[in-house]
Amino acid sequence: MAALYESYTLCALADTGPEGTRAIEPDRDRDRVVITESGRAVTVYKVSDQKPLGSWTVKQGQCITSPAVYNPPTKEYVVVTDEKVSAEVYRLHSVPDREPLVLFRHGAVRFLDSLLAAPQQTIEEVLSEEEVIRWSAAVQMEQQLVLLFSTEQRGQHCLYVQRFSPNALVKHRLETDSTNSTPLSYAATYRDGNIHLLYLFSSGSVYESVLQARPTVPAVSGTVQALPRSLLLKLPVGEGELTAASALPVDESHIAVVGVPHPLAGAGKDYLCLWNTHFQTLQAARELAGKIYGQLWCFSGKLFVPHGKILSVIPFECQKSSLAAAMGKLKQTSGTNGITLSVWSCIDTRRHNNDNTLIIQLKMSTRNQSSCPTAEQLAEKIKVGSEKEVQKQVEEFLHGSQPEELQLTAGRLASALVMRCQADPTFYPQAAFTQLVQTNYLCHSGCPDLLVLTLEKNDFRLCQLCLQLFQDIPEAVTCCCLKTILSFQDSELEQVDLEDGLLFMKALTQTAEVSDDGDSGQHNGFSREPLALDMSCPVGLHKGALLNEVLQVPYSDSLLLPHLKDLNVPQVLLFLQYLRFLYLKYSQDAHSRIPALRKPTVTQIMDWVCLLLDAHFTVLALTPEAKSLLTSLHKFVRSQVKLYSELGKIEGSLEALKKSKQSREIGQYSIEVIELF
Repeated sequence: MAALYESYTLCALADTGPEGTRAIEPDRDRDRVVITESGRAVTVYKVSDQKPLGSWTVKQGQCITSPAVYNPPTKEYVVVTDEKVSAEVYRLHSVPDREPLVLFRHGAVRFLDSLLAAPQQTIEEVLSEEEVIRWSAAVQMEQQLVLLFSTEQRGQHCLYVQRFSPNALVKHRLETDSTNSTPLSYAATYRDGNIHLLYLFSSGSVYESVLQARPTVPAVSGTVQALPRSLLLKLPVGEGELTAASALPVDESHIAVVGVPHPLAGAGKDYLCLWNTHFQTLQAARELAGKIYGQLWCFSGKLFVPHGKILSVIPFECQKSSLAAAMGKLKQTSGTNGITLSVWSCIDTRRHNNDNTLIIQLKMSTRNQSSCPTAEQLAEKIKVGSEKEVQKQVEEFLHGSQPEELQLTAGRLASALVMRCQADPTFYPQAAFTQLVQTNYLCHSGCPDLLVLTLEKNDFRLCQLCLQLFQDIPEAVTCCCLKTILSFQDSELEQVDLEDGLLFMKALTQTAEVSDDGDSGQHNGFSREPLALDMSCPVGLHKGALLNEVLQVPYSDSLLLPHLKDLNVPQVLLFLQYLRFLYLKYSQDAHSRIPALRKPTVTQIMDWVCLLLDAHFTVLALTPEAKSLLTSLHKFVRSQVKLYSELGKIEGSLEALKKSKQSREIGQYSIEVIELF
């Protein structure tokens, strides 16, 4: 069984060009990726909150010709411009805990450190003049590193296997199928002690070849070895052949495919599909809007697909392959009598386009099926049913549906509810919306009008849930939420049930301002007496709880900044005063003593302060009411700079203490004098 979960947009692609995104590479953190776009830009993104952590561009007139990779030994990012180092470079490959590999266009390979040590060294030519590299990958095994690259020459395709320690290069000949189609994509993985090479042909055939990690028979120099292969899957291609497609293994029995037609969908639609290679079945599919580029990457249980002018991230899950799971034989429990009954009512097998692809559709029925409406029935009821009827049927549908069905229908049902609300102002099934959001199968891109609707209906409880659970909220919508919250009077928000967020605000405002021992010294660089003058919260508890949710929404600085300029001066002053209040409380570690599930970090607070000042500094400098606030913020920054300066003076001594080793046994009690210079 395999499932594709709700997608979200990692970033917009400024200029995809004819080749789309040049590459996505893993970073040192599993939650970070390095994106190289065609042209001049490299950006590091944190995937979980869709936030860019750093970005670089090359000089005017230069062009990035190899994707940027992370270099673990130096903790730097490396990129090739204008193809040249000592010779024309095809690609850099990142290697865990080692220097990156450099593959030159004529087949030579070097480690980056050896290349930089002698940049004028002669680079040998391994390939013939007409032989062109089409793909390459570095595969890390337990104790060995292998570099693979495929080439094309006059319609003939070969695979080179470069091993290290000892250094050996083996050339394999790739067979073509009966239609003389060409390979469109390759993927290499290390599994069960062998390298598994998967490649997709333009005819829709997916083949696998297995390369031994340590060949038993040494290769003879200058010979070309045949590469045995087996047919894993025959994909439907419709009329003609595939042109831009990729296949990628996600586990030992499932592959992800993009650029291949969905066997049951009409022409002109592009899909990302998960196929089970053991049982030749389509397990999950997601339609992609806009042009696709036949590109696909997979990191940490997420698929990365560029399409149109965005890069989408689609989490997925694959369970252990079995016939029952591949054919969708799932148990469904009746909510009234506790009896579990699964019946295969129909197996519809079809062959499409005269190929060998077997599409299996499985329908299930239960004794209590009448109490659980289908997604189609519920969609029709939403159009005409009363608010009470709709909420009841949504609850029944959510109770009786499997997660795989919910992930595919949650966005469609929420959009249908929003459309009904827009057409009928008296219709607003708040409970139904809340239940759909709480399934965690709904995101902003799946129902883009929901969050705006909550603001129109003043439903701040549902707005809070959306801010908490949606990871792909556009910066314009985030700013709209902020502006709406700031515009409401505190008294208008007092009846809203905000649960944990409200508890955090109550605890934060009731935290003692000074310690029990009456210490009036400095804490984190601040004098306690001036702090006490500014410690009252400038907003009500409910408004503060909602503002805290806004602070934790993922965003891009460059995209949020223009929208912040829509705030008026009173709103900016109020928000800055609240951020100052939070920062003062956090400087006394008040937040660390409050057990809360969600609370903003001090980094998030300071980032928002900087953004607000960047967006409105000129106006604030000319506003008399802002003078005291800006002066106060300036004092805080100055005190923190002084604190960090003092800490910097003892940094060396602290590092020495950290690295020092105890030279003798120390008993249960000892006194040790350490001198800091």
